[in-house]
Formats: sequence, C-alpha cells, structure tokens
Amino acid sequence: MQNQIKEKRILDFDIYKQLYPFLKPHKGRFLFLIVIIVGLAALSSARPAVFKYTIDNHIASGNLVMLRWMTVLVIVMILFQFVFEYLETYLSGWLGQTVIKDVRIKLYKHLLNHRLSFFDHNPIGRLITRNVSDIETLSDVFSQGIAAIFADLLQLLFILGFMFYTDWKLTLISLSMLPFLLLSTYIFKESVKKSFNEVRTAVSSLNTFVQEHIVGMSIVQIFNSEKREYSKFFEINTVHKKANIKSVWYYSVYFPIAEVISAAGIGLLVWYGAHEVLENKTTIGTLVAFIMYINMFFRPIRMIADKLNTLQMGVVSGDRILKLLNDTSFIQPSGNIKIESKISGTVVFENLWFAYDDVNFVLKDISFELQRGEMLAIVGATGAGKSSIINLLNRFYDFQRGKIYVDGIDIINYDVESLRKHIAVVLQDVFLFSDTIMNNIRLWDESITDAKVIETAKLLGADSFIQKLPGTYQYNVMERGATLSVGQRQLISFVRAMVHDPEVLILDEATSSVDDESETLIQNAIDKMMVGRTSIVIAHRLSTIKAANQIMVLDKGEVKEKGAHNELLKLDGFYSKLYKMQLRKTEVQIFS
Repeated sequence: MQNQIKEKRILDFDIYKQLYPFLKPHKGRFLFLIVIIVGLAALSSARPAVFKYTIDNHIASGNLVMLRWMTVLVIVMILFQFVFEYLETYLSGWLGQTVIKDVRIKLYKHLLNHRLSFFDHNPIGRLITRNVSDIETLSDVFSQGIAAIFADLLQLLFILGFMFYTDWKLTLISLSMLPFLLLSTYIFKESVKKSFNEVRTAVSSLNTFVQEHIVGMSIVQIFNSEKREYSKFFEINTVHKKANIKSVWYYSVYFPIAEVISAAGIGLLVWYGAHEVLENKTTIGTLVAFIMYINMFFRPIRMIADKLNTLQMGVVSGDRILKLLNDTSFIQPSGNIKIESKISGTVVFENLWFAYDDVNFVLKDISFELQRGEMLAIVGATGAGKSSIINLLNRFYDFQRGKIYVDGIDIINYDVESLRKHIAVVLQDVFLFSDTIMNNIRLWDESITDAKVIETAKLLGADSFIQKLPGTYQYNVMERGATLSVGQRQLISFVRAMVHDPEVLILDEATSSVDDESETLIQNAIDKMMVGRTSIVIAHRLSTIKAANQIMVLDKGEVKEKGAHNELLKLDGFYSKLYKMQLRKTEVQIFS
C-alpha cells in the first residue's frame, strides 16, 4: 500500500460500481432522496417566477386581494421548501453514515481474516487511516457529493429554463460573466484538489507516527529520545499544517473572486434591465425575477467546485479502501473440516521448510512427532526459529514445503477457526486489553461463565492476587495491562488459555521475564495446565524442561539435537553446553 495518493477521475464508474452494493440495501431511500431533490429544485426555481407574476399583475394594478393570496402562496412554497431541504439534508447525511458503517464493518472484518504477514508489511497507523479517516472522507461521496452535485446541477437547469422562457436577452446578459466564473472555478478546483491530496498524505503519515510512538513510548523515554522524537513530530505536523493552510488560502481567494464576479453580473443585469424597463421592453417584475435568478444561479456554481473536490477526495479514499477490500492475497486460507468435538492432540511436523519472504528459510527440514499428553521443549538461540514453529501450527503463516498433521489430518484441510479453538498459546509478551480482568480472560465469549473463570483462576493460583485488586475480577487493567506486574499478566494469560480447555498447549518462553517468586507460582500453574494435554514449550530456562518427553535443539532453523534431557546431556553437544552455561550463571548469581 502506497503512502502517496494517486489521481483518480471523479467519474470513475468502476469505483461507483464497486460501491453500489453498499448503497443497494438503501435504494428506496436513495430514490426518495432523488425525488426530494427534483422537487426542491423545481420549487426554489419557481419562486422568482411567482414574484414576477405578482409584481406585474397584482402590485402594479393595486389588486390587494390577489396580493394576499399570492403572499399566502409564497409562504406555502417557503414552508414546502423548508420541509424538502430538511429531508434532503437528513436523508443524504443518513445515507452517508449508514453506508460508511457498512463499509467500515466489512473492512474491519476483512482485516481480521488477514494473515499476520499482512500486518508485518503494513504500518498500523496507515491501516487506521484506511479504517477511520478514509472511510469518513468516503461518506462525503454520499452525503455531500453525488446527491448535492445532482441537486445543484438540476437547480441550474431549472433556473436556465425559467430564464430563457421569460426573456432570452436578459438571460444572455446575466450569463455574460459566467465564463469568468467557470474559469476561476476550474482553477480553484484543480488547486484545491492538489492541496487535498497533500492533506490526505500528511494525515496518513501523522497517524502512523503518532500510533507507533505512543505504543513505543517506554523505549522513547528509556533512551531519552523525547527531544528527537518531538522534532520529528514537529516536522510531520508542520507539513500537515502547511497542507491545510494552503487549501484554506485557495478558499480565501476563490470565494471573494466569485462574489465579485457575481456582483458584477448583477450590476450589468440591473444596468441593462433598467434601460429595458424605461423603454417598456420588459417589466419590473421580470427584472426583479432575474436579479433573484442570477443570485440563485451563481451560488450553486460556486459551491459545485468545492463539492467536486469533496467528491474527488471521496473517490480517492474509495479507491484506497476498495483496493484493500479486493486484496485477497493475504487472506488466511481455510479448509472445510470442522472439529465438532475434542481432538486427541497428536502433532506431526514432516520435513517442514518455511520462509517469511519465500526466499530466506528460517526453518529447514523440521520433523518431529508428539503423541497425546506428551511434552516437546524447543531450545535454541534467538532467531533459531522457535517461535516460527508455533506460528505455523496455528496457521498464522503458511509454510513452503512439508506437512503438518493434527490427529493425522493435514492442517491445511482444517477450518482455521475450528482448529485454533483446540490450541491455546501463552506468549512471553502478554497483551491485555483496556477492560476488566474477567473480559480479558474470556475475551467477551459469553459461553464462558464467571464461575468457570474463577474456578480456573483458583486452580492456577491467580485468584489470590485478583481478589486483592479493587473490584477483583471487574478491575480494569488499563491498556496492555499497565497496572499489573509481569507475573500477574502472565498468570492471567494462563487462565485465559485454560478456560478454553485446549487439547494442545503452547508456551512461548512464558517464564523468561519474571522474578523467582513469580516463576515458582507460574511453574506450578504450568504443571497443572499440562496434565493430559499435548504441550509445546519454548524454553528460556532449561531447568524448567527436564521432564519433557522430547527436547529439540534448533540452530539457524535446523534441528541439531533431539531427545530427552539425560540423553542430550550424554551427547555433550549443543544442549549440554547450553545447560552447563545456564548452570554456571545460576551458581554465580547464588554466590553473588
């Protein structure tokens, strides 16, 4: 996805065709809006003609009775115009908000189905821009774009029809300033379009920068980078400000020019029309009607330029959103086999090769087999490919060669959602949402009762600290669990995994960042969780995996050793060296 906004034609029918399915469910209201627009254009254009008729036929002759009736008619027309304008404004706004609600829901659901590799390649700030700012801009296509421009154009046609029907000479005089207005309008439209493009690009950059740096604020402060990051933000914000000021400048120049041209047109009309009236070639009523018409005629032309730019930006945003919706290359493929009951939990990796970029393999010819209830521990240096194994088992990424079987069935044939219900993952970096502990554990799954959550928390030893929090299970942990310790967050993640009662349990260095007291508590929880479950443990502290049925040593994506703890120590290879190294570090820490 590119940061720069490409030019798109306002009448890009391909984009409108793709957007039509979002409007189709509300077609009835849209057609009613068109009827309202036609009625409003006819009603507002007819009012000057009524004034002309009243002045020439009743005011000039002093017919007070008919003057009263014509006054009542004008009041009724104004009331109808009020109702029509209310309906037009409300319906167009309603359509815009309703359509973008549907678009936003579809876009968010589309993003939920993407592989993790998509989010590896796309900045979160840019995706937020697509899902928020771009969709808001797209709403203007329906609320201030197509319908509003159609209304203005229709009003112009009605006005021209009345004007030519009434007096073609005065019409030509009235339109003599039109070329100057059209020229200034075109220049304004093109200039503002460029500035709007700059604004949208600046908004995307601003969103990306702010999102990334707020999430990484701890790193910024740890390394005293506040001033440097402030300078970067100041530059990006300055670009954003300049882009907006440029568009404001175009508006401040165009509208006074348009007003001057409109005033000049009225002045020319009055000068010529007055001579016509004095020479009895036209009537006062006609001159008054034309003054009203020329005001009504120039106003929508001035507004159309702005609305065309609004429509232009809506088309650009629509194009960016549709490209994201139409991009299925990152959609997580899913099989047809749904798991209706429990699985045994046997896991087999067979000659598996995997690369994140399809070129540089991080896993090379990986093979192992786990029976129900067995534990596999994976050890190795950072970057050896340990976490990649659990990513593949959960189908967060797809591998290039080899096979993975769960209960003897290729995982490609499983329905992804069904498969993941039976696999629980506890990561080293625990993510908690800004919500209650209860909702963070069951993740808003109403089928998981409060009683089950509390029972599981007691089993794993998490209930003791939760009960001490204000509000206990209704305590709000704030964003990313900032108000809890690392060990407390880890215990909550264990409870979250256990309440789903998985047959396969994966622990990704779950005790590597906690203190000794928390580690003891967490290790007890782990021992209880593993009972009767197939387990894969990525181990940082080798002392915690002595009981594993298999220990697999990875180095640069390759299996160097595989066996039980005592067997690997006897080999005096990779595992033995790692174990002795950690043992010496522990002894040094104890004596220190």
